[in-house]
Amino acid sequence: MSDTELKDKIKKIAVEYFNKDGYNGATIRTIAKEADCSLPMIYYYFKSKKELFHEIIIKDYFNLLKKQAKQVNANNIIDFYTQLIYQTNHLSDYDKKIYRLGIKVYLTYEGDHGLRESMVKWEKIMQQTHYKLILSHLSSGKNAALTTRVLVRLMDNSIESIVVRDRYLSEKDIRDELSVVLSGSIMLNDR
Repeated sequence: MSDTELKDKIKKIAVEYFNKDGYNGATIRTIAKEADCSLPMIYYYFKSKKELFHEIIIKDYFNLLKKQAKQVNANNIIDFYTQLIYQTNHLSDYDKKIYRLGIKVYLTYEGDHGLRESMVKWEKIMQQTHYKLILSHLSSGKNAALTTRVLVRLMDNSIESIVVRDRYLSEKDIRDELSVVLSGSIMLNDR
C-alpha cells in the first residue's frame, strides 16, 4: 500500500469513528487498529488526533463544498440554488459523513475553538458571496440582506435534512421552497 493510500485509509476510518464516537470518543489507537497500522505510522502522517481532525475539516470538508459549487450549471438563480442543494442527495456516504462532521463543528458539537473560527470566517465569506449573487437578481436591493439570510437558512436546513437526517429532498420540493423565498424579490425575467 502506498503512502497516499494508507493516509487516505486512515482518514476514512477516522471519519467513521469521529462520526460514530465524536471527536473526544474516537481514539488514535482504535483508528490505527482498524487501519491495520501502528500508532507511529499514524503519527507519521498526523502529529495528533487534533491535526487529523483539522485536516478532515479544513481540507476535505471545505474542498467538498467548493467542488459542489463548481458542479452547478444553471441559467437562473432558482435553478442555481436548486441544483446546489439537490446534488447533496447524491453525495457518497463518505462525503456525507465529512459533511456531517463539518456541520457538527459549525454547530460547536465537535472540534475546538480554532476550527469554529475557521467555520465562522467561511460563513462570512459565503454570506457575502450569496448576497452579491442574489443582489444581481433582485428587482430592488431593498431586501437583499434579509433575502440572503432567509435563503442561507433554507439552504442550511435543507442540506442538514439530507446529510444529518438522511432524508431525500426532491428537486421539485427544493425548487418550490426556494421559489417562495426568492419569487417576491427576483426580477420577473429571471424565472
